[in-house]
Amino acid sequence: MNHVELLAELSRRKVLAIIRADGPDRAVECIQTLVTAGITTLEVSLTTPGGAEAIARARDEFGPSVLIGAGTVITPAQADEVAAARAGFVVTPAITRGAARSVELGVPLLCGALTPTEIVTALDIGALAVKVFPAKLHGPGYFRELRAPLPDAPLLAVGGVDVTTAPQYLQAGALAVGLGSPLLGDAGTGGSQAELAARAAEFLKAIADA
Repeated sequence: MNHVELLAELSRRKVLAIIRADGPDRAVECIQTLVTAGITTLEVSLTTPGGAEAIARARDEFGPSVLIGAGTVITPAQADEVAAARAGFVVTPAITRGAARSVELGVPLLCGALTPTEIVTALDIGALAVKVFPAKLHGPGYFRELRAPLPDAPLLAVGGVDVTTAPQYLQAGALAVGLGSPLLGDAGTGGSQAELAARAAEFLKAIADA
């Protein structure tokens, strides 16, 4: 999938699930649950032990229709590792050296930023889209303000987004929302997969008309 197609798919699917787990087996289990529930764009954070392994296994299991990326990529070595694992995209918490390396490698970059200066800088280094993080700091209204000077900037809302605010961010101009602990709960550390599936259904219902 090329960069333009990925951007279109992010906009269509609206939800990016953020997986943080206690190991690759649990991460893959959460991915399986979420894909079955209908969430098909996911990032595995490298705070997960064996995160790159989980990405490679998920890519083998689900193929190209499920978008699997790597999150919390900070260093060039991490960018190299997840590219080797065939991550479909890279997500960073900020404008990191790993972000620059991902661009060099040709892996689509969702680069973390918060201020207008950081957002423009992220786009200038080659980010496909900008992860506005932590979105909760300023809320959905911030996205409306950003739209005035940056009407064409593809922005994702990540950080503290919950089932109530997710549709608000989309209505305010976010391309998609990234959902971490409000979606995953304790499923990444042994919690109920059935409850994870129920939360996924609740989020999908909330954003259906956003």
